[in-house]
Amino acid sequence: MQIYWTKINKIIDETPEVKTFLLDLPEGFTWEEGAHTHLALEGFNAGDQPNKSLVRHMSISTLPNEKTVGITTRIKELCSEFKSILRNLEVGDKVALFKIHSNVPLKRQNRNIYLLSSGVGLATFRPLVLSYLERPDNISRIHSLNIDSTKDYLFTDIFESAPVKNFTSQYVDNRKDYYEEVKKLAADRDGLFYVVGSDEFIMQNIDTLREQGIKPEQIVLDKRERQLPNFFPVETTI
Repeated sequence: MQIYWTKINKIIDETPEVKTFLLDLPEGFTWEEGAHTHLALEGFNAGDQPNKSLVRHMSISTLPNEKTVGITTRIKELCSEFKSILRNLEVGDKVALFKIHSNVPLKRQNRNIYLLSSGVGLATFRPLVLSYLERPDNISRIHSLNIDSTKDYLFTDIFESAPVKNFTSQYVDNRKDYYEEVKKLAADRDGLFYVVGSDEFIMQNIDTLREQGIKPEQIVLDKRERQLPNFFPVETTI
């Protein structure tokens, strides 16, 4: 396993609770839209066994052509040891990256794509939207639906409706309205529905979509294949 040690080159306070850490791009480190990586803090591999409390799965919120690895995360006042250390890191501090994988690359199948997320889940979808806007080939349109009660919306420069490019962005601030909108989107029986959020959020979206007649193979989760049976019955796993 290759470990890429790199430095923080910029820290952006996106909202009062959300930060983006822009990391120097290590040589040989590459990924595709929708990818996640392991982010590790200094000392994680100092002992005989890795200190897992200093390692987290993180979505990469940038594309390779931006020449930086973006990690966007919510850090609440009361948080884990990992988040507490991360919050206090500064430009120039070292972190490690390893194990890159993408569960949610863009499917270019001449269909509509619906991006369903909660709050900071937009970080996973930012590179998908950028990739689509740069090259819309074989995608009919993309619609983003995000629930965020704080109204401190992320990446407003990207998640801004652009009808001429067949991209629309929508926000709601409560669950009732959110799931009503999901039902409306599910009227598209041929659409692809990408879902990012907590396991509870994912299950509620799957239940709502399935009730409207959407098939499991139309629902794309940011989960490894071995995890899918936790969300779909075994006989309907993709």
